[in-house]
Amino acid sequence: MAAAKPDAGVPDSGPDIDKMSFEDALAELERIVRGLETGQQKLEDAIAAYERGSRLKQQCEARLAEAESRVQSIVARADGALALKDDQ
Repeated sequence: MAAAKPDAGVPDSGPDIDKMSFEDALAELERIVRGLETGQQKLEDAIAAYERGSRLKQQCEARLAEAESRVQSIVARADGALALKDDQ
């Protein structure tokens, strides 16, 4: 008997989340959410997808926090030039 093909939106483990770009992680998370919203997945597949989605969400949040910190470290000086906060 042939093995069943995984349902759409269910990652088969996928790439290493820690090595994914923010954009790739967000795109995969969106695919997982769409797959879960259909309700067509088997229970075990849905649980695996949810778990991976949770890890992707954490990775995206960490990347956003890092980006926000970097942006906040740049400030406009009185003369309009940009500088790092420490360079004032």
